[in-house]
Amino acid sequence: MQARLDFYKASPSGTRAMLALEETIGKSGIDKTLAELVRIRASQLNGCAFCLDMHVTDAIKHGESQRRLATIAAWREAPFFTERERAALEWTEAVTLIAQTHVPDAVWEVVKPHFTEQEIADLTLLIIAINGWNRIAVSFRKMPE
Repeated sequence: MQARLDFYKASPSGTRAMLALEETIGKSGIDKTLAELVRIRASQLNGCAFCLDMHVTDAIKHGESQRRLATIAAWREAPFFTERERAALEWTEAVTLIAQTHVPDAVWEVVKPHFTEQEIADLTLLIIAINGWNRIAVSFRKMPE
């Protein structure tokens, strides 16, 4: 596949806006490892090779294990994830697939006990951001280097 355009050059102000959102997320209380799990799961659902490559690499840098990384797609069946991580991954899937799921009340009830309102808001912004990056990378055929 060949890249269609360089978003960063084509829209510097758009890039700055996306990076400002990332900066806000980085200052939130969301654990770095959990943030990478969320980014990886959303990127799997969206089929974004560029983002998967980037965030698996980042997760490893933050100390994530190969075993957990290999089983994120099957997190429901894998025994390696905490209840908090499972709640975040379920929220990630529902928000990422919003046109299909409409983020059901049952998923809200799963995430609510594990996160404060602030954390849920920040987690949702994280999911929005990675979905945005996925859409940019997939649309413009950004490939891992």
